[in-house]
Amino acid sequence: MMRAAIFASVFTLAASPALAAPLLHPMFADHAVLQRGMPISVYGDAAPGSTVTAGIAGKETTAKADADGHWRATLPAMDAGGPYTLVAASGGESQTVHDVLVGDVFLCTGQSNMQLSVARAQNAAAEIAAATDDKVRELEIQRVAVPTPQSAFPQPVAWQVESPKTAGAFSASCTFMAHELRRHLHVPVGMVVAAWGGTRVRGWVGEQALRKLGDFNDALDMLDVYKRDPAAAEAQWNTAWEKWWLSGSQDKPWTSDMSGWQRAPEGLGPWYDWPGLSLPDGSAEPGVGFVGQMWLGTHINLTAAQAARGATLDLGSAVEEEKSWVNGTGVGGSSIAPSATHRLPAGLLHAGDNTIMTNIFCSWKNCGLIGPKDSRAIRFDDGTNMVLDGPWYYRPVQDRIAVQLPWGPMHGITQQYNGMIAPIGPYSFKGAVWYQGESNIYFASTYQKTLEAMMANWRQQFGAKLPFLIVQIPDYGPFPTRPTASYWSDVREAQRRAAEGDANAALVVTIDIGDPKVLHPTNKQEVGRRLSIAARHLFYGEKIAPSGPRATGAHRQGVNVVVDFADVDTGLLSYSGAPTAFELCGKTQASCRFARAAVHGDVVLLHDARDATQVRYCWGDSPICTLTDAASLPAGPFELPIK
Repeated sequence: MMRAAIFASVFTLAASPALAAPLLHPMFADHAVLQRGMPISVYGDAAPGSTVTAGIAGKETTAKADADGHWRATLPAMDAGGPYTLVAASGGESQTVHDVLVGDVFLCTGQSNMQLSVARAQNAAAEIAAATDDKVRELEIQRVAVPTPQSAFPQPVAWQVESPKTAGAFSASCTFMAHELRRHLHVPVGMVVAAWGGTRVRGWVGEQALRKLGDFNDALDMLDVYKRDPAAAEAQWNTAWEKWWLSGSQDKPWTSDMSGWQRAPEGLGPWYDWPGLSLPDGSAEPGVGFVGQMWLGTHINLTAAQAARGATLDLGSAVEEEKSWVNGTGVGGSSIAPSATHRLPAGLLHAGDNTIMTNIFCSWKNCGLIGPKDSRAIRFDDGTNMVLDGPWYYRPVQDRIAVQLPWGPMHGITQQYNGMIAPIGPYSFKGAVWYQGESNIYFASTYQKTLEAMMANWRQQFGAKLPFLIVQIPDYGPFPTRPTASYWSDVREAQRRAAEGDANAALVVTIDIGDPKVLHPTNKQEVGRRLSIAARHLFYGEKIAPSGPRATGAHRQGVNVVVDFADVDTGLLSYSGAPTAFELCGKTQASCRFARAAVHGDVVLLHDARDATQVRYCWGDSPICTLTDAASLPAGPFELPIK
């Protein structure tokens, strides 16, 4: 009777002015979707020590706020349904959340291919016009990178109901998965989207989980210093960067006079369209230009009076990540900053010639010092400026990728977890979808264990059995005409192994639906369809293969090799004749050769494999892969030892 009286008063208070401090966490807002079939965690903030009562659809629970004002309670599991009203009350205050549905909720995460919106997908106009299912809803978490875990979102969030007015901004891959699942399950679907283009997997993992790996502790230690003393961390960063460079090179370009360097185009700007730019070996990626590490430098003459003034180096917009020096002394770095600025120590500038040097890391094509000429200057404390508009010179670097700024927003460490995942709190999800990897192509050696650490980390927060769908990165780059090493394949293989090693994960193969010339393929409808198939297998227990034929092992049969496959629908098939893209390899890349292959039921026979120790399939940036089955889903890329 007492609780009934409390909730009667709560509904009376619902029309009162909004509270300055809501009781419920921002995840619980109008139009929210709660996870069906499992206890529902509700949480928020109230006066320390106060009692909070929360209820929905006649189900109620209470909790006591701790000394910091945080409270958490659990509502009983509910079947799919709604709309309902969720109410929280404490003392004389209350909060009411309207139009709440109970269904299945997915955490959709990753980088730009998950971030890519319905408005940028193929057939966008028709998809948006048809987006009228009010049982599909999305909450997008704003892109925030911070060095410490947050308990609340640094920027506001809101649930959006699908409609032609809202759907264009929804994540395309996640939305098309939701549409497919709605056709099969007929329950409301909620999507919580936390995606940031260009981010690396290490940014999405909490500090303690990363420390257990041991691969990132130097960066984490530096980040800890940064939290207390940014200037001291910058000094450590200067030392660490130069130590990294000298570990693989005898020269110190930051002390160079730039003789022998090439002169940069007037006005600089993105270097992908600089005429004639190539790597030291004469190569350049067609249609993209140089991608990698670049030295840029210039000179500026100062009077004695100017050199004596306090000053800041302003490089304008530096993309993606820069590390800079003045007169051979490191002055710090920045990552995707609106303006790359560095305070210069007193006495660093001198009368006469001064050298300005920067090294920029680029993982994609829109890189360099891309602002207008007058955005690059020495800015003196008296308000005067010396624009860095003299000749600039450049030196591309081959086969070296610099260590990354630990507190950088994109390539940094733990930043996305702290600002975008930790603030979600213990919300209940049906599963997580991970679509990331392109920004890790130079860091594949640690990708598998970092992804595994991320999954374990998130399961601590969202539940020990949280299942993951891992979207394998698609084809992109040149078609292989011979067996070749491939950064893209290295990441795909790491993703495959992470999924194979986790009983509560499944891989979604997209090697055949990318675009060799476009990093963001627009056929997200098929990505969503394949995600729904994997979800029906992993999340709902349907007796269907999650994603096409799956190689399970390779063994010798005389002079030949047999590759075994599982999850095969009515036998293996190959488009246009015998399967292609199988390779037999020895201990070195140079030993790899294309193999003659034949399909026999659920196995593939590779001929003449006497000297081979491993088999690869669909290797390379954009291989042509022809193996499939009756479900018309592709067999995915793999590398396996021959036993």
